[in-house]
Amino acid sequence: MGDEIQPRSYWRWSKQDFFPGDSFQNWSAYRSALSQTFTRLKERVASRSEDADEIVELRKESENEMKRCLSWWDLTWFGFGSVIGAGIFVLTGQEAHEHAGPGIVLSYVASGISAMLSVFCYTEFAVEIPVAGGSFAYIRVELGDFAAFITAGNIILGSIAGSAAVARAWTSYFTTLLNRHPNSLRIHTNLIDGFNLLDPIAVAILAITSIIAISSTRRTSYFNWIASAVNMVVISFVIIAGLAHANTSNLTPFAPHGAKGIFVAAAIVYFAYGGFDNIATMAEETKNPSKDIPLGLLGSMSIITVIYCLMALSLSMMQKYTDIDPNAAYSVAFQRVGMKWAKYLVALGALKGMTTVLLAGAIGQARYATHIARVHMIPPWFSLVHPKTGTPINATLLIRVASACIAFFSSLDVLASLLSISGLLISMLMAVALLVRRYYVRGITPRMNLLKLSFFLLVIIVSSVGTSAYWGLDPNGWLGYTVTVPLWFLATLAIWVLLPQDRTPKFWGVPLVPWFPSLSVALNVFLMGSLGAQAFIRFGICAVVMLIYYIFFGLHATYDMAHQPKKPMTSRILEEDMGSARA
Repeated sequence: MGDEIQPRSYWRWSKQDFFPGDSFQNWSAYRSALSQTFTRLKERVASRSEDADEIVELRKESENEMKRCLSWWDLTWFGFGSVIGAGIFVLTGQEAHEHAGPGIVLSYVASGISAMLSVFCYTEFAVEIPVAGGSFAYIRVELGDFAAFITAGNIILGSIAGSAAVARAWTSYFTTLLNRHPNSLRIHTNLIDGFNLLDPIAVAILAITSIIAISSTRRTSYFNWIASAVNMVVISFVIIAGLAHANTSNLTPFAPHGAKGIFVAAAIVYFAYGGFDNIATMAEETKNPSKDIPLGLLGSMSIITVIYCLMALSLSMMQKYTDIDPNAAYSVAFQRVGMKWAKYLVALGALKGMTTVLLAGAIGQARYATHIARVHMIPPWFSLVHPKTGTPINATLLIRVASACIAFFSSLDVLASLLSISGLLISMLMAVALLVRRYYVRGITPRMNLLKLSFFLLVIIVSSVGTSAYWGLDPNGWLGYTVTVPLWFLATLAIWVLLPQDRTPKFWGVPLVPWFPSLSVALNVFLMGSLGAQAFIRFGICAVVMLIYYIFFGLHATYDMAHQPKKPMTSRILEEDMGSARA
């Protein structure tokens, strides 16, 4: 307490706030750091964080605490607000029209199962490690610093591109509400296709939702309740009215492009389930994480999965898949069955849904960026929490300014497949991290058991990649599966039979370990393999940029952070921790 840090001004821009490490003090120090790149890389790849470091030590970097003001009720509605938006209202029509046909219902089932398995993993981690970092913090603890960087890069990429995609979709539905063509309010240019329609409205809605999110988490929660409730009323109308105008002949052919079309669509519409991880990032602001997070996260995602399947079914039965408008599917579908007025209600509900997605996204994405900045993978200036609002204003601006730049010119179809790869990769890493957490504890697990676990995990991943690759090469074949599927099964069985679990969850745990996490790995890898080559090319370019950034900045910043003396705790954070301990 005697060494307590006195509060500093939030609005500051000194070099130390962006580059505080020894490696960046001058050019000579930076050249010296670069000469040690290989040595430092080996250390960071092997390093793993501790639960206590994530929960207590890293929070000191923010200087002020986030306010614990959320209950399970808030988290449930944040779940609805985070997830139900552009995905169901836009991607359903797009993928039914182009790939899956009426089989889009099965696409949502497949991606929903994969998402729910990931939700199980997120829930256990969020209860055990209740911090703002979400999957980044969990993977840093179990898989190490380098795997955490890969996660961080994909989180930031997904946050920026995801917000941009939803904002673009917001514009499309707004123009439908005005009874105009979806692109009528965009600025047409001579740029290449996919980047030639400039969207100032998307930039404006990003700015408005960011201001609300910055002002107060509690105020944002109230706004989210109201908007999400309105959206649920509209969704109920879409399902009931759509089924009332159902024509079963529209379900034929059910899968015009076969099983491949269904799984290609499943990989894309997985984006529609994106956002559930935002709830895990709110753990630091949750009153009782061990109770509130399982109720909020599992409850909201279970209901959302059912809603998605019913909405996809109503659209498929209301209109032939070849006639579905990929830009504003539900509004146009109701117009064509004689309910012209309904398209305005649907457009209004879609706008409400997308607004809450952007609002809840501003909350969750900024908390991700805050924790990533706490370990100095990005400049620590972005980790600061404002003393009055209790929100990370700098981190919010980082994500939303970048999102606005992309939303101004990139189309939704350019962004969706890229988002799906990022989300699926993180979900796969989360499942692997959960298996590592259960079966490996430093200082307890024998070395032989660690080697066995590593081998079995490698077999699970390789066999999953093999299954996905064989599907891509020969969708109608079966011979390859007789090798890859048994390998996956035997590796999972070996973990179950041969290895004891060295860690038991304290409050809530994933059921049927190792089967559920292993199945999550297989499904996420399979869905990734269902995406087109163009998506992987774009993702590969982003990955190269991330690695260059890591080699020249992130590696050395995190190395300096790991070797600096521990900071004393500010009084505000100390009081918060003492209050949480008493609770």
